Parts: sequence; structure tokens; C-alpha cells
Amino acid sequence: MCTNIVYEWLRTLQLPQYAESFVDNGYDDLEVCKQIGDPDLDAIGVAVPHHRRRIHEAVRRLKEADAAAAGLYFTLEPPP
Repeated sequence: MCTNIVYEWLRTLQLPQYAESFVDNGYDDLEVCKQIGDPDLDAIGVAVPHHRRRIHEAVRRLKEADAAAAGLYFTLEPPP
């Protein structure tokens, strides 16, 4: 079994059975996972409707976390 960030993410969603299929289909990073749509879930083999909803909801949360963090960037260089 693979152990990477996607596996850990799926494990927290209680869907670790899809980890190998995610990685085999190129979803080996959460940045890539943020782009997942229904055709991707079909290719990965996620057919159970409530599993698909759980993944879609988690992708939405990942995107929201990115939006919230966007305003947190700062520089350590002194002002001119």
C-alpha cells in the first residue's frame, strides 16, 4: 500500500481503499486532487454515491483552505 499525502487524506475520509487507484491515475498530490471531478472519479473507480459526495466535499474544503490561506503570505525582507 502506498503511504503519501493522498493516502493520508483518503484515510481521514475513511476511504483508504481508493488510495492505490488515485495514485495509479496520477492523483498523487493534493494540488492535483483539487481538480477532481465526476469523470475523474469514474476513471479512479469511485462508484459508490456517498463516497463520491464525501470526496467532492473534501475537495471543496481543500479549495476553501487555499482561499483562506491566500491572504497569509508575507515577506521577511525589510521594506524599502
